[in-house]
Amino acid sequence: MTLPKIFIDGEHGTTGLQIRDRLKDRKDLVVVSLAHADRHNKNKRKSLLLESHFAILCLPDDAAIEAVEMIDDAGAGTRINDTSTAHLEAKGWVYGFAEHERGLAETIKNALRVANPGCYSTGAIAVIAPLVQAGILPADYPITINAVSGYTGGGKQMIAQMENGEAEGAISESHFAYALALAHKHVPDIIDRYGLTTRPNFTPADARFPQGMLVNVPLHLDLTNASSKAEIHAALVAHYEGQDIVTVASLKEADGLGRLAPEVMAGKDTMMLYVTGNDEHVNLVAQLDNLGKGASGAAVQNLNLMLAD
Repeated sequence: MTLPKIFIDGEHGTTGLQIRDRLKDRKDLVVVSLAHADRHNKNKRKSLLLESHFAILCLPDDAAIEAVEMIDDAGAGTRINDTSTAHLEAKGWVYGFAEHERGLAETIKNALRVANPGCYSTGAIAVIAPLVQAGILPADYPITINAVSGYTGGGKQMIAQMENGEAEGAISESHFAYALALAHKHVPDIIDRYGLTTRPNFTPADARFPQGMLVNVPLHLDLTNASSKAEIHAALVAHYEGQDIVTVASLKEADGLGRLAPEVMAGKDTMMLYVTGNDEHVNLVAQLDNLGKGASGAAVQNLNLMLAD
């Protein structure tokens, strides 16, 4: 039997390295590789893109678009798993967050092209989309999203700026908010996937820890169609029943928390959801690894679905 060939285009970046690490001991596939010195060699990249069964793109948006064009122009049948933001809303691409919508896992399994959501999108959509689908959040609900991520989400440049005080643009702060104009690149796909008509107020932040993330979505219960915190919790539990990637903590567990730390999920490819607060104000919290379920782990989960018979 011929084993499927997997090419990680951009394997030397943060996301690509973690995908490579997750696949290194697999016996059911072959990872083909491009030497670091050849990463900008267009001809060698193209050859690997065309000869592989699956390409996982871990590239800037422009390079991801170029890779797809290489495959298209050659008429190759390479199936693509893109971790950039280039194709999140593109026609013919399947959104790669299987758990957030029933039947989506089967669609990903049969897809030619899958666009992986970003880490912030994954956390926000995980708590918002099920409530929209259940009719609990009205279409015009004014969503606010606050989030903090490990600095590895910023790629090699930010990693150097956070870890090396001599690096150009070195960052000394322990925690900082950004995208203050409320125009973060993931806002469009968050809107597209959660089904509301209003643009969210989204403020992301980075902090001085490598991996981990918290995404908070506070709700005013009187603006929703739910009568209690328990009703919101029950809707999330019902939505995620039957899978083992996204877990909803019990209300007892959530009520007993004194604090939630973003680093708890570091190194894991799963996600925890919490419903906190009271019957007046509810806070929905997604806890995940920005490079796990938020990036590399999600890409491998989608690859596994695409590989399934």
